[in-house]
Amino acid sequence: MGEVSEGGSREPQHGVPIELRKVTKAFPGGGDPAVQELDLNIPAGEIVVLLGPSGCGKTTTMRMINRLIEPTSGDILIGDQSSRDIDPDRLRRHIGYVIQQAGLFPHMTVAANIAQVPKMLGWDKRRIAERVDELLTMVGLEPGTYRDTYPRRLSGGQQQRVGVARALAADPPVMLMDEPFGALDPITRERLQDELLRLQDDLAKTIVFVTHDVDEALKIGDHIAVMQKPGHIVQYATPAEILTNPASEYVAQFLGGGSSMRLLRLTKVGDIALDQVPYASEDADAAELLAEIERDGRGYALILDGMRRPLRWVFTAQLEGRSGRVGAAGDEIGEPIRHRMTLQDAMEALLNADYEIVPVVGRRQAYAGALSLGTVQNAISAIKDRERERRRGAGR
Repeated sequence: MGEVSEGGSREPQHGVPIELRKVTKAFPGGGDPAVQELDLNIPAGEIVVLLGPSGCGKTTTMRMINRLIEPTSGDILIGDQSSRDIDPDRLRRHIGYVIQQAGLFPHMTVAANIAQVPKMLGWDKRRIAERVDELLTMVGLEPGTYRDTYPRRLSGGQQQRVGVARALAADPPVMLMDEPFGALDPITRERLQDELLRLQDDLAKTIVFVTHDVDEALKIGDHIAVMQKPGHIVQYATPAEILTNPASEYVAQFLGGGSSMRLLRLTKVGDIALDQVPYASEDADAAELLAEIERDGRGYALILDGMRRPLRWVFTAQLEGRSGRVGAAGDEIGEPIRHRMTLQDAMEALLNADYEIVPVVGRRQAYAGALSLGTVQNAISAIKDRERERRRGAGR
């Protein structure tokens, strides 16, 4: 399962694949099964959203993954191991679990709540204290302020942040999130969605996320499984594919109106064709980079560090007459655009940027391409074309 060692490995754990094979759950006296012969492949390091109305089996499906509910039949593989072959308590210690309204222990401090699983795994006190402070910082809570605070003194949004930190405490490869932001006000909810996407860029966990909120699913999901009673999947695809090509009338009705606007508002930067500009490291030869810039014709290139993170724009005039390494030549890039940002947010970032083109970064802030207003306009045109094709197809 790619699990953390009982002593608390310091190596970060990336996600592992999850596969559900013909999984069925029938409750005694419950009529139709809650989940019926469900097949689902969840790629490692992705956020997969289980979307559907109440009673469609999405929470039951999630809870079978960590064996809070035992399947009636079928099998669930985590990594390459059947969950049936793993002791349930041991399994749950290596799967983070976040529920609505956080579920924090009210009599314990924030630090004690976060430390629960590491303590069970036998981590030493120093390592636990370091991990608590690391996670509080990661979720945007100052350790010195919140470490010894009790949950009742926190806002709903702060409690959910602590809940996420607790789920990440033992650095699990898999996280299950059951309507985690459902009880929050819209502004706090959107902020925590953004925070989750930011964390995922760095952590690359495998996250199974349950919601009945279409906009939330479209915003955070790499793939979405639209579920229908009695507990089966009617479409499993990317958000853009579900919006442009719903598999059935049920899916189209569940999405509701305004799909075209949703597609524009929720299409992620990483889902469109990005611009590619010349780039080089600080150790590159200045004369060779200048020649490449001149061949490209745009008059600039991007300087990356050893981890492919964007550092500076360098322009023709800054390289002319320069010999040896590129070194520190160039101008700061400002804030890059993340590949999980929506086109709407990206346009706002572009309008506020110092340059007409902004680098796009993916996981671990590595360079993935570049974005300009022209690139966004081309993407919008492509979206419109797809929508026109979909409507023509629906009218036949």
